[in-house]
Amino acid sequence: MEILQLSKETIDTCVVRATEVLRAGGVILYPTDTLYGLGADALSDEAVAKVYDIKRRDELKPIHAIVADLEMAERYAEVNDEMRVLERELPKGKITFIVKKKNFNTGIMHGIETFGFRIPDNDFCIALARTFDGPITATSANKAEKVPERSIKAILAQLGDVTSDIDLVIDTGELPSQKPSTVVDMTGDRPLIVREGAIAAPELWNAIHDEY
Repeated sequence: MEILQLSKETIDTCVVRATEVLRAGGVILYPTDTLYGLGADALSDEAVAKVYDIKRRDELKPIHAIVADLEMAERYAEVNDEMRVLERELPKGKITFIVKKKNFNTGIMHGIETFGFRIPDNDFCIALARTFDGPITATSANKAEKVPERSIKAILAQLGDVTSDIDLVIDTGELPSQKPSTVVDMTGDRPLIVREGAIAAPELWNAIHDEY
């Protein structure tokens, strides 16, 4: 397992190395703007299977991804005007959209009709998504049903022997406690809040109503 320390001085090196690992079908452990996540090529069946194995996660439970911006998301899914409003008006990195996918059936979209994604408010994550030029899994780095830890040492201890399946660790120290993103299903006639997190429901509804 390779470990790189992330800082303002090393961000470019970390992005390049992480991109190499992702393109080779590997798995990275990396910091997002909420928790440390397990990153893999979100369109690769093999890479996504590794993430499920590391988490011991039920394969029927979908995994979401990060993308650099809505333009990237539109390659893979349907983006509507309400989503553009929410992305523009709400704090960055705080909302995960579930949307109807386009003609993809691999990786995190295999066997389902949706694509879940978040646009992070994190320089490393955005640079990584742009350099990799595609969606990257962003599921929290913890065993299924276990509370996510906020430091690399604690995460690796919780995951146990499956850490051998992680190719690269990007370590930026212990992350502060953060609320998870608010998950919004955009596949119906109107948005449906699946999980209320960093964005409270009234704030989301106000953003839409103020626009229309």
